[in-house]
Amino acid sequence: MGMSVTISAATVQDAEQIFRLQYLCFQSEAALYGNYRIDPLVQTLDSVRAEVTADCVFVARLGEEVVGSVRGSVTEDGSAAIGKLCVHPRLQGHGIGARLLRAAEAALTEQRGAKRFRLEAGHRSEGNLRLYRKVGYEAVGTSKGADGVPMVVLEKAAGTYAATA
Repeated sequence: MGMSVTISAATVQDAEQIFRLQYLCFQSEAALYGNYRIDPLVQTLDSVRAEVTADCVFVARLGEEVVGSVRGSVTEDGSAAIGKLCVHPRLQGHGIGARLLRAAEAALTEQRGAKRFRLEAGHRSEGNLRLYRKVGYEAVGTSKGADGVPMVVLEKAAGTYAATA
């Protein structure tokens, strides 16, 4: 019998594994845009540690290995920004990303009072956009990342869960 993937709140001890996983996972995004200076690839380990301490961060584990992560934080107006969702390439397509999103959304709503969720995905990132639409997000606009990548801005109301996820 194989191990199952579990979702839990991240601890500061997970920061190094999150950091390494993020670097691995966002290589394909960087290649898609020809830009290896995107934020997930230039973020420092200390910055990841700080996010794990201050933000709502969840990890997916296969045994002791961190195979997925997501981060979220709530602004003063009750909007929750969700970002840096990543799942190890060998485990993508098995619903782990949707499970991570659901865990973050639930915690951000129940523990931090989020009323609405917002996230961004690169305009060419069809797999990511497909996942976000599948779990109830709708495109509400566009923006440009600090790295110059055109982004699609997606939102959904807190408590909105897609039945197909």
